[in-house]
Amino acid sequence: MIVTPSTAQSTRVIVGLSGGVDSAVAAHCLIKQGYAVEALFMKNWEEDDDPGYCAAAADLADARAVADRLGIRLHTVNFATEYWDRVFESFLSEYRALRTPNPDVLCNREIKFAAFLEHALGLGAQAIATGHYARLTRDAQCLQLRLCADTDKDQTYFLHLLDQTQLERTLFPLHDLTKPRVRQIARELGLANAAKKDSTGICFIGERRFRDFLARYLPREPGPIETAEGVRVGEHQGLAYYTIGQRQGLGIGGIPGGREAPWFVAAKDIRRNALILVQDTNHPLLMSTGLAALTPHWIAGKAPGEPPFRCLARLRHRQPLQACEVMAIGGSACHVRFDVPQRAVTPGQSIVFYQDDTCLGGAIIDRAWSCREPAPDQITPG
Repeated sequence: MIVTPSTAQSTRVIVGLSGGVDSAVAAHCLIKQGYAVEALFMKNWEEDDDPGYCAAAADLADARAVADRLGIRLHTVNFATEYWDRVFESFLSEYRALRTPNPDVLCNREIKFAAFLEHALGLGAQAIATGHYARLTRDAQCLQLRLCADTDKDQTYFLHLLDQTQLERTLFPLHDLTKPRVRQIARELGLANAAKKDSTGICFIGERRFRDFLARYLPREPGPIETAEGVRVGEHQGLAYYTIGQRQGLGIGGIPGGREAPWFVAAKDIRRNALILVQDTNHPLLMSTGLAALTPHWIAGKAPGEPPFRCLARLRHRQPLQACEVMAIGGSACHVRFDVPQRAVTPGQSIVFYQDDTCLGGAIIDRAWSCREPAPDQITPG
């Protein structure tokens, strides 16, 4: 959403107030710009019986303290049912398929910029705002989602599934601020959460062991851990609990006669229920020249040009942008060929496309082409 200063005072905005410092300063920025600001705290996960794992109560207390300090009204809503149906069921389905999903991407599309937006409009708001680090501009055709001032904190990777309808009603007040400046503003305002630690990982899991959490929903299916040469070196707890490129939590020590070096997950042999490890961080099994991806989404409503077209891409948050060529296969899939082989391309994760500093959209990685196998020479649109 692009709003001029002259219209700000007539615009009622509801900020998604999480209890963290980013959304708190986002609300302050909007107040300073003259918007009529209120806030909404979203509860997206029902607490379980494990003390200390779900911080919803503490986050709500922090959100209330921020709202009181800023002098704005705080609404609350429980989206736990919507989160389960629209995000968590998909999350589990992907893990059952032995892929590694990114629920934060789906949560943004389905909860923070859909359920929240609908609820805010029902409360009489004209727009919503969040503490995401991203920037919006408008050209002659549409709104563009662009990198923000703090490239280390930029969150366009997690926002690439948003569409024009969602962006038309959205403000990103932190687009021109760095994280150190955000914390400085919070200290100047006397906000109690000025030094609050950034949330990491999946919010509803908290500090617990991820494998233990996942085992509540997916049965353990042990099988062999093998080297790329077929030597058995241990037993895994279930292929779903591991991701490509993983180094920690493998339970593998030294092998008699073997060299001392870290182990990395390189592949999952689903037919034999075997986990394949390698010791070289740039082993050919870990490197990919390209990939196939599903359900490409373009923020502008269409691809930036006729395929094949060149652009930049990233396979994970904060990864430096990588040059590539994108070849569409109808509207339901695409192939991507990298200029430089990429490490640990992971099925289920997102590949997000950029031109310069503009986020074009993205797709879900289906499979990678190992450096040991050639990528398709020619793509025929379907």
